Amino acid sequence: MIEASGLWRRYGRGATAFDAVRGVSFSVRRGEIFGLLGTNGAGKTSTVELLEGLAAPSKGTVRLFGAHDPYRDRAAVRPHTGVMLQEGGLPTDLTAAESLRMWSGFTSDPGPVDEALDATGLGPRGDVLVKNLSGGEKRRLDLAMATLGSPDVLFLDEPTTGMDPEGRRATWDLITSLKERGTTIVLTTHYLEEAERLADHLAIMQAGRIATSGTVEEIVAASPSTLSFRLPDDRAAGDLPGLGTLGASDVHTEDGTVHVSTHDLQRTATDLLVWARGEGVALAGLHARSASLEEVFLQVAQDGTAGADDPAGADDPAGADRTDGGDGDPAEGGTR
Repeated sequence: MIEASGLWRRYGRGATAFDAVRGVSFSVRRGEIFGLLGTNGAGKTSTVELLEGLAAPSKGTVRLFGAHDPYRDRAAVRPHTGVMLQEGGLPTDLTAAESLRMWSGFTSDPGPVDEALDATGLGPRGDVLVKNLSGGEKRRLDLAMATLGSPDVLFLDEPTTGMDPEGRRATWDLITSLKERGTTIVLTTHYLEEAERLADHLAIMQAGRIATSGTVEEIVAASPSTLSFRLPDDRAAGDLPGLGTLGASDVHTEDGTVHVSTHDLQRTATDLLVWARGEGVALAGLHARSASLEEVFLQVAQDGTAGADDPAGADDPAGADRTDGGDGDPAEGGTR
């Protein structure tokens, strides 16, 4: 349903140009939820806007529904896509219901407004002015607008920002129900629990590139698990069996606590406990922890800076001074 190949997005020209997206490639299958993660400025929104057709890539291609360029083939693509931007910019002096009815007039084959309000938990708030809605309620209204036309492809940029836990979980249930009906969804989020709960596949971006991707299980499995414990005063980490014997990748001591990293937690834990029993050593505060998506995310944020310091366009074989939409009509270029 979505194919991104070698995407670049450049802002500005010449020596001051900045590449917010640097050679990103991925695909999203029908009925799949694809999550884009990354710190602020990693390039998530810049990438999603290219998929939505809000700007043309400086280099590379996007194809929706197999063959359509979302920027150039708008008439073919827009009736089948829904977009929830980071900020909706809703008219503040209309009620929630009036806003949705207005949007209905711009939507191909819209569903009933009342049903959209109820589905997003806004049924009792339909007659409230937008300016009097809470931040979370405004996000629910944005979601109602994005899903009003029952899109085949849905883009959700930080959909639950500002929602309370109840609203967030209700939104997760709605997104899950859309997926079960066959909707293909691209989701950006800062909530790792949200990504773990919803996404079939993930990509973590850093400095405009994809640092790692796969299912949650695949991404987490690539990072080591950890065993931590304290040894008696008459023992030191050097007394432990060798790394190969333990199946560990690293052993180090920090503030009196030994930390053992391993990609085979069961084997390493078993070997360590067998050694401790044989030596009569008590391992105080023994704690075993599998790798987590949060740890991977933080590791990417700290170390995954490949290309961040490259001169603008240094890795771009085209090497042209282009701004958004630079390979199209200049009048349609620039940030959108």
